[in-house]
Amino acid sequence: MTRFDVLLAVTVVIISVLVWGIAGRTSREAPWPGSVDGLAFSAYRHGQDPARDQYPELDTLREDLRLVATRTRAVRTYGVDGTLALVPALAGEHGLEVTAGVDLGADIPGNDARIRRLAAVVEASRNVARVIVGNEAVLDGRLTVAQVVAALDAARARIAVPVSTAEPWHVWLRNPRLAAHVDFITVHLLPYWEGVPVDDALAFVDARMADLARAFPGKPILIGEVGWPSRGRDRAGAEASPADQARFLSRFLARAEAAGWDYFLMEAFDQPWKRRHEGGVGAHWGVWNVDRAPKLDFAGTVEPLPHRWLAALATAALALAAFAALRRDGASMGRPGRALLATAALTGAGALVWTVHAHMGQYWTVPMTAVAVLVGAALLGALAVLLVEAHEWAEARWRPARRHPAPHVDDGRLPMVSLHLPVCNEPPEMVRETLRALAALDYPRLEVLVIDNNTRDEALWRPVEAACAALGERFRFFHQERLPGFKAGALNHTLARTAPDASVIAVIDADYLVAPGWLRAMVPHFADRSVAIVQSPQDYRDGAQSAFKAMCHAEYRGFFRVGMVIRDARNAIIQHGTMTLVRRSALEAAGGWGEWTITEDAELGLRLMANGARAVYLPASHGRGLTPDNFLDYKRQRLRWALGAVQILRRHRATLLSRGPGRLTAAQRFHFVAGWLPWLADGANLVLVAGAMVWSTLMILAPRAFEPPIALLSAIPVGLFTARLLKHAHLYRTRVGAGWRDTAYAALAGIALMPTAGLAVLLGTLGRRRPFLPTPKLARRHSVTGAIAAASGETATALGLLAVAAAAGTLVGGDDLAAWRLMLVVMCLPFAGALVLSLVSALPGGRRQVASSAAVPETS
Repeated sequence: MTRFDVLLAVTVVIISVLVWGIAGRTSREAPWPGSVDGLAFSAYRHGQDPARDQYPELDTLREDLRLVATRTRAVRTYGVDGTLALVPALAGEHGLEVTAGVDLGADIPGNDARIRRLAAVVEASRNVARVIVGNEAVLDGRLTVAQVVAALDAARARIAVPVSTAEPWHVWLRNPRLAAHVDFITVHLLPYWEGVPVDDALAFVDARMADLARAFPGKPILIGEVGWPSRGRDRAGAEASPADQARFLSRFLARAEAAGWDYFLMEAFDQPWKRRHEGGVGAHWGVWNVDRAPKLDFAGTVEPLPHRWLAALATAALALAAFAALRRDGASMGRPGRALLATAALTGAGALVWTVHAHMGQYWTVPMTAVAVLVGAALLGALAVLLVEAHEWAEARWRPARRHPAPHVDDGRLPMVSLHLPVCNEPPEMVRETLRALAALDYPRLEVLVIDNNTRDEALWRPVEAACAALGERFRFFHQERLPGFKAGALNHTLARTAPDASVIAVIDADYLVAPGWLRAMVPHFADRSVAIVQSPQDYRDGAQSAFKAMCHAEYRGFFRVGMVIRDARNAIIQHGTMTLVRRSALEAAGGWGEWTITEDAELGLRLMANGARAVYLPASHGRGLTPDNFLDYKRQRLRWALGAVQILRRHRATLLSRGPGRLTAAQRFHFVAGWLPWLADGANLVLVAGAMVWSTLMILAPRAFEPPIALLSAIPVGLFTARLLKHAHLYRTRVGAGWRDTAYAALAGIALMPTAGLAVLLGTLGRRRPFLPTPKLARRHSVTGAIAAASGETATALGLLAVAAAAGTLVGGDDLAAWRLMLVVMCLPFAGALVLSLVSALPGGRRQVASSAAVPETS
């Protein structure tokens, strides 16, 4: 490790400590009085729910009342069913005064029975100072004002202590008739539910108390519930957090003492069962948590991020571990590259620790746990992609490329090359152009074997046969109507018919026009006996014919000018089945081309490298083919590549994961897996898109039961998408040498193919087999309707994402939905991009033609 790396490591630690320290710095509020006026008392514990007639046991009630007696003089209860009827008597054992209550339901006879039970409890208890009949029954619409008035009158007739009902402030002001039937006003003042920021909350309480005093002069006012939640959704400017709970309660208690208010804090203990009625926030209003541990520092210290120093240590440790792994054997990487790696490691570690910290203190249900596992897996996957993308970015931009000086080999020592050209249902005029280019190759020892497989139309293969015959004895033609194994089967068929003295096998596609000097530039590298593969890039000659083809061409260039150059430095290139040369002995020792996969080229390269062979990648372009003519064919080509990658990962997972002699090096394993990781991420993204749409729909239908996750989880896919765009733009400008137009073209094309790559990954993961579908050449351009049909699935998904994003904002609301809706919009971009690119493919372009071999210069 260099001194610069040590400096980066120290910087990572310092930033971790500073960020967590500043974000979690403590503050002081007024200390709590020795005893507060009252606490709302619901004593349900884990797994208990009044809706299922599950009530606290007597022993736990005694323990809870003993605990609250250390902080208050009175408690407010909400029912007299089950063991709750014994609370006043048990509270009396600890000198606690009780404001007893019952809730009112829509069933009027049931309410009469409840009031009778309440009257019996009051009569049996000396410490019940007053009662509250009904809890927000008018607000919830369970009862009309007249029905509540009737219940109040019945209670006042039976019960000797003062009687009231509990409603929020606005219900009292809108229904002054209620005040005539109560002995005191019981008001709920909960600024959080009103979306009032914590710094304005006390002024809000002051104003509402003044409003009630003016509306009901001479009527005593009891604040029946006042408090702040420690966790849950943000509402407008109100944040549910431990720090804001501590701030509000300390400030309220000081103000209440000065003003002489009578109150009950909401509430003594967290109540997880309330999630069903109020969403996640309903579980987190307690002064103590559900395990009876205090959530607040009663001395007035406000700590926004408990355990922040442990979080800082965890962030630093994870970041340093990730940085060490990323910079492994990266001493030759420039300082900016290593700084980028450190930044990515710190960002990923911070996001992970922050997410875990934000979910501490939750009360987990089985559905919540299942969702958390899925979201956690997605988070880890996103962070893995972030680190891999950063590594590729740093290597591509700030690590010297591998050089392969070509040895000089006299013509008499150049090995015999057998060039194999598989053809299947290709336009004859295009193949004839390819053959003429091969005939012009400047190489002394060469044979060309053309294998036409599974073409039944004689009008397609007979002209090719005739063209081979006309070109002389170096060209041999084979036709097989029923040849299994796709392209690999054709290549194996040809390999068995190769000249005995040919030691190098070359492969090109039927649409490629090669430059005359191709073989002279490539073959000499086989003088090194360890070299088994010599590869030059796929390139294309028709990018100027239309905007669509220009986009395709621009998108292809990034892989061959960036990804392959990086992999070449670690002897980990992905072999491609055109413009590739293979040592024959290595090919035959490996068992030939794999007929079980639709990407036989990449699979062969992996097997050869696992056998210890070396590969040479030369970025100079020596041949150019044709890009797809429409978006549907472009998608099918990418589907084949990505599905083949998953097939290889499944078949060779032991090779990719194991160590030992005769296996891949660590760098090779990393690059093979990391190279396909973006496609794997696209597959996971399809699952996340489906999950996000389902979750959004559930939020719209049941907003209290289904809430958006914390903003950071929504921000991670947005941040990852942004980081990938920045990397793309930087490398296209600095390494591909593209202008801004081509950079944008490539970005749009790559984004538009993400759903297709994702679909391929899912199909491959499920073990679905697909036939080998070669990309048609000189096909018809789509009409506008055909272009829309080609992207119909993506279009429907894009519209669905936009619809749920709009509906969530309209029907659910809340500032905390902004990050979630932004995530849905970002998720929509690849699907919308597919429609855009498909429509572009329908635009008229230049006249299509088969370029001559003279138009294919050799470029570096």
